[in-house]
Amino acid sequence: MLDSERIKIAESNFRKDLNEGLIKKAAPKENLIDALHDNALESLNVADFLNKEDFSPLWVIVSSYYSMYYMAKAVLISIGFKVSGEVSHCVTGDALIVLVRNKLKKQLLEDLEEARTEFDEIDNLTDDIIELYDLEHKKRNDSQYVLGYEVKASKAGTSLERAKQFVYELEKLIIE
Repeated sequence: MLDSERIKIAESNFRKDLNEGLIKKAAPKENLIDALHDNALESLNVADFLNKEDFSPLWVIVSSYYSMYYMAKAVLISIGFKVSGEVSHCVTGDALIVLVRNKLKKQLLEDLEEARTEFDEIDNLTDDIIELYDLEHKKRNDSQYVLGYEVKASKAGTSLERAKQFVYELEKLIIE
């Protein structure tokens, strides 16, 4: 679950990123949203295939993460924000927390209204889904750049399952 400190950091970073032009207001472009959505699904399918074939835990993690990254960018563009620059992965993560977290919460509330789920459960689920991006961003970074980081099939499987959940939930925000 996202803690209050991570949310505060994201809010502070988001304001700074906005001022520095790393994230900008932009009119939604359907062709770009569609392309990113397609990339997200393709990356997820690649990760799933690699995982089923027990081929490369590293690339299951990387492909899983990128499915989340592409879907996050598609959602941000659909709500009128474009991320650019060298640190786009970090900017995207902070923007998810600031801009998408409450929108996702609203969507989950609508989806779960029939089941009359408690607000606390939805609040936790929303934070858990958004936190998946942070967790996979760190794992992808560690698995590609930290010497001695052991890439295991179990970590790859976890990455794939997180990416599936993340992509499934955020996909609803661009299909509305």
